[in-house]
Amino acid sequence: PSEEAAAAAAAAAAAQAVVSSSDAAAAPAPVGGSGSQAAAASAGGAAAGVGVGASAAANNTAGRALSRQSSTDAAEPQQQRRPTRRDRSGRRKPSPLNLPAITGSHGGSAADAAINLLTGGNWHGGGGSSHGHITDPTLAALEREHEEVTKVKNISKIVLGRHEIEAWYFSPYPQEYANEELLYVCEYCLKYMKRKRTFKCHRRDCPHRRPPGKEIYREGSISVFEIDGKDHRVYCQNLCLLAKLFLDHKTLYYDVDPFWFYVVAEVDEHGAHIVGYFSKEKVSAEEYNLACILTFPQYQKSGYGKFIISLSYELSKREGKPGSPEKPLSDLGKISYRSYWTHVLLSLLSKHTEADNLQIRDISDMTGIKAEDIISTLQSLNMIKVYKGQHAVFVKQDIIKKYLEEKKEMRLCKSECLVWKDPKESKREGS
Repeated sequence: PSEEAAAAAAAAAAAQAVVSSSDAAAAPAPVGGSGSQAAAASAGGAAAGVGVGASAAANNTAGRALSRQSSTDAAEPQQQRRPTRRDRSGRRKPSPLNLPAITGSHGGSAADAAINLLTGGNWHGGGGSSHGHITDPTLAALEREHEEVTKVKNISKIVLGRHEIEAWYFSPYPQEYANEELLYVCEYCLKYMKRKRTFKCHRRDCPHRRPPGKEIYREGSISVFEIDGKDHRVYCQNLCLLAKLFLDHKTLYYDVDPFWFYVVAEVDEHGAHIVGYFSKEKVSAEEYNLACILTFPQYQKSGYGKFIISLSYELSKREGKPGSPEKPLSDLGKISYRSYWTHVLLSLLSKHTEADNLQIRDISDMTGIKAEDIISTLQSLNMIKVYKGQHAVFVKQDIIKKYLEEKKEMRLCKSECLVWKDPKESKREGS
């Protein structure tokens, strides 16, 4: 084969196993005595499928954390389906990939292009970078291959605490665990197991009864824990793998160091039961205040989605800089955020009169919502006018009155229950 084709195929093959020796050595002792469990816990799941870890195998580094939003609106060209096989339970799964292993250093333009595409950043597997934008047929084939592999749900159900939950999507758990009918997950430390007996022993002996990190919010039985991905890598990697079972258009990476994770839990006499979470970059050039958000299925339709969104904005206000969720939003994300923005803005405007002469910048400072999100929301309500090149809020009292009469109660974060300081400010005070 030509040098370019061989090098590109080699880059694709690297995606199938990404566990560095240093990570494996640092992993905690496995639950059931399985050596692969320790490696799996350390890497948060190594076999990520084509495209999710190719550069890590080539360069001995991990990519980015599960937190990147992929575009989802691009149409996929018609393609021939791969032959499939079935496991013992009769579930359909893709045939294994027959790709050569990397035998030496990469060289050549095709290999460089493959490495550049799959290294770090936001690799849009099946996302907005449609195949029509990729001119190299080998790279387009790699992307289609990744989509095909991840199209099939590989785990049917999980047991999380007292709940048995049906999984929705593919998640790149290690191959040893990836095709289980039922996977057992500890709701406190998020370690995963194949056997019920091992799970019972672990649940009896697990020393944890809450997420790691610092508790920053307590309101009745609701708690929120702030977790540094750098300090608690294994927990955050396991959280990413678990969340991917219920998130379709997300790209999964294993370097969780650049992210904060905020885990919401319901607390009772037995411990803190995980409800959902959101993640955010520690440093975001685009001023994103949220990268990934999830409420686990057993707690959905209880108002926790709006609670998590409001918490992200409360943190933005404490930081003194308005924020916005990472774009592009999914369709459901757009609905949730538009609902939240509408609620906050109309509630705020109902408390002010025209004499207050509110500017969009003032509204942004008071709510933590970025100006462009305020403008788009008010435009959807027909409450924005452009005067001499400036956007002006045109308050319609009838719209506000009707909304307040019909609005439902939202479960939102209460500022007085949040005990949090910007970590950057804390470091300055310490120095």
